[in-house]
Amino acid sequence: MSEDSVTTTAAPATHGAWTPEGETPPPQQRVDEDAVISVIKTVFDPEIPVDIYELGLIYAIEIADDGKVKVEMTLTTPSCPSAQELPSQVEESVRLVPGVTDVEVEVVWDPPWDQSRMSEDARLALNMY
Repeated sequence: MSEDSVTTTAAPATHGAWTPEGETPPPQQRVDEDAVISVIKTVFDPEIPVDIYELGLIYAIEIADDGKVKVEMTLTTPSCPSAQELPSQVEESVRLVPGVTDVEVEVVWDPPWDQSRMSEDARLALNMY
């Protein structure tokens, strides 16, 4: 073998198992919670220069083994002008995460949002110490 020859090894292919009924689909890729949080952090309230995650508007993220993601969120007030827009943006963003098969975004009002839910970074950005 010469110094110029290169040996490469192909990565193993991911494929399903074979059963008498036919091939089963490959195992579902596990959804990464950090990736979900990262895409949620790209959603901003148009009136506030801080993302909705740091504002404390995201109450819960549930990720099922089958790739379904449920996000419970709230808004700063029930009369928020972005009440229709923000949940849709969250849903669209989470759908981009690898492995996500479905997304449900539920707007909840209990417990009510207050400034204590904001992260330290959000408080600094808004001068609300």
